[in-house]
Amino acid sequence: MPEICRFYGIIIYMYWTDHAPPHFHARYGEYEGQFLIENFALYKGDMPSKALALVVEWASQHKKELLENWEKSQKVIPFNKIEPLK
Repeated sequence: MPEICRFYGIIIYMYWTDHAPPHFHARYGEYEGQFLIENFALYKGDMPSKALALVVEWASQHKKELLENWEKSQKVIPFNKIEPLK
């Protein structure tokens, strides 16, 4: 699982040739969720509310980069790292 970012104990990653719709994965402790890039909605999994808010805040700041990495994932091109939430 290629990691693209890590902040406040949250790990953001994508899989090569993952299924549509465009999304990314986030892990926080024992919690894991899949988030739509289009609107940052948690569509699979579970995440505590504080971690969920941090993921959505981060994703809203990096939507363009997430979409670029999604395109790379479909072509099995190495991902770009994305700056963490500060």
